[in-house]
Amino acid sequence: MAGPNISQARVFEWLTGDEDSRLCADIPEQACAEQPRNFFLHLWASLGNKLADELSSARLVLPWLMGIIGAPIWMVGLLVPIRESGALLPQIFVAGFIRLKPKRKGVWVLGALFQALAAFALAVLAFVGSGSLGGAAVLAVLVLLSLARGLSSIASKDVMGKTIAKRRRGALMGWSGSIAGGATLAAGGVLMLLGNQPGNLALAVLLSVAAFSWLLNALCVARIKEVPGAVEGGESAWDSIKLGLSLLKKDRTFLHFNVARALLLSSALALPYIALLGQQQSGSDLGGLGLLVVVSGLAAMVASPVWGKLADQSSRRVMRNAAIGTVTCCLLGAGLAWLPGTWTQSVWPYALVYALLVIVHHGVRLGRKTYIVDMASQDDRALYVALSNTLTGLLMLVVGGVIGGLAQWLGSAALLLLLALTAAGAVLSALKLPEVE
Repeated sequence: MAGPNISQARVFEWLTGDEDSRLCADIPEQACAEQPRNFFLHLWASLGNKLADELSSARLVLPWLMGIIGAPIWMVGLLVPIRESGALLPQIFVAGFIRLKPKRKGVWVLGALFQALAAFALAVLAFVGSGSLGGAAVLAVLVLLSLARGLSSIASKDVMGKTIAKRRRGALMGWSGSIAGGATLAAGGVLMLLGNQPGNLALAVLLSVAAFSWLLNALCVARIKEVPGAVEGGESAWDSIKLGLSLLKKDRTFLHFNVARALLLSSALALPYIALLGQQQSGSDLGGLGLLVVVSGLAAMVASPVWGKLADQSSRRVMRNAAIGTVTCCLLGAGLAWLPGTWTQSVWPYALVYALLVIVHHGVRLGRKTYIVDMASQDDRALYVALSNTLTGLLMLVVGGVIGGLAQWLGSAALLLLLALTAAGAVLSALKLPEVE
């Protein structure tokens, strides 16, 4: 099999910080020669996925869609829990099915195609949706999108673990986040320019771009050279659950990781409430949405490569530092809401804190993703990822509902103080995790 061309190998070495693109660790020998080519296919696939995620964000874009079609407020509160838990909860039920396949990229492609279909459906709803019926249709499509996202999530980590060597995965995720951040930045700038245009048209275009981004993801994934892997250990959903629960009892590191990950949910849960505080100052015009999309994209573009390289050195320290950042951002967001002065009555200070929290949240995501991929062996990686994601999805449903109720009672600012306290617990939990790199 022919190796990668010289220029591709050199760019690969530059992006990963290695001097020899042929060095491999914990991937099959046959996959070593294809690693530079696969790296770039992963990079473009991740660009499509991350850009689509941002342009259909349940934290920013979909609430604007619900507002434009006149959906009830209580439906808006269901967007983030459905998006997150729908992608995570079913994963343990498909882990055994995926492990029966020697090549898993087909599952990833299928998930990307269903997400593209869902995004196109949301674009149509921007024109034809109205009131409670339109809101219910958005939630139903979001369920489909989230389930498809779960398929892609578990398969993508498994394929990456087979095709990209240890100590290069964090760099891959970091650079993909940076490129996607730049593309998101451009999309947010366009939204700011279209602030006075009809909202349904702008959102339909935005969601259509998300759909095409998932099609790009599917195309790149289909071209990845994946070496057939072991198929031993594929079980039914119930067998996977029993095996997963036994792993929680036997593998203390895995149990401790899931505790830390649960506490780190505070970064994801805080983002919509800081955005909500900003939205209260800017109204529902697309210029305010565009600003938040711009700062989110800029933050991702700057932060992701740094977090990625740091994660390859110590994903545990990345999780700890991101938890400290979450505490800081939650306190800043709450403080802004209570400070006097006209300068706090603008969307800009909230956008700044939102950008800082996006930077921190990328650290949380890159840290935990790199940690679990490096912690698990090739044979058990899919099950570890699926079980961890299912547990997190269950927590997201329960905690998301409780947080929503508390926000209605306490207000967004007071809730951020509670999330800061949760993030402080994540700092202590991450400190006790062992190194896996």
